[in-house]
This record gives sequence, C-alpha cells and structure tokens, in this order.
Amino acid sequence: MQSIEVVAAIIIKDEKILAVQKGQAKFDYVSYKWEFPGGKVEASESLEQAIQREILEELGIQVIPKELLITVEHTYPDFHLVMHCFICSCEHGNIKLIEHIELAWLDLGNLRSLDWAEADIPVVKKLQEAVNKFV
Repeated sequence: MQSIEVVAAIIIKDEKILAVQKGQAKFDYVSYKWEFPGGKVEASESLEQAIQREILEELGIQVIPKELLITVEHTYPDFHLVMHCFICSCEHGNIKLIEHIELAWLDLGNLRSLDWAEADIPVVKKLQEAVNKFV
C-alpha cells in the first residue's frame, strides 16, 4: 500500500477557521468531503516550505506556519496518509479556489457541522480541545 506524506494548513483569521471542500476525486470516499487545505511534501522541502507552496498553489494566498498542531496517520482503503497539520496565519492575498469547489470560515463550535474527510476528523477534535489557545 502506498504511503503519502502531506501537510495541511489550519488557517485562522478573525477567530474563524478555513475549511475547503474537495470536488470529484479519484476515490469516492474523499470526493466532496471537507478538509484543511494542503498537499504532498516534495523530497527537497521542509514541512513548512511544503505548506507555504501548497497553499499558494491551491488558494493563491501566502501563509506563515506558526505551530505544528498534530500529525495524523490514517489508512484509507487505497493508501496510507501521514498528515502534518500546522496552525497558520494568512498574511497576504484573497483566496481563489483553484483545486476546491467551496470554502467556509467557521467558528470552532461549527466545525463538526461539515462532512469531513476521515483523516481530518482528528484535527477537528484536537482544535476543539484547544479551544482557547488558537482563537
């Protein structure tokens, strides 16, 4: 089974957290699910460099990774995922949905209202445990 290492950005702005919705994907079990934006880590880059590159590619904005919140390991039916999730600040730019079909800015209390990809659910739980730390 293939193992994929990715990064995800938990972008916080004005006490809201950004979630993005995938469109049709290669695998049905991740199609149209909500996630924290990010993507694959390339061999030559650090996790922080990967998150900055991926967010610029996917959303057209610059972020600064502040803190590693959690690393999630999740096995989907077709691949194993290692996802490093960083709390990030949004520094410049207006979000453009390049690889996603929808976005939502949510209060911590509303995060569970979305249909999250399975690997992102532990991130939502961790954020809600740390309620006063980040927002």
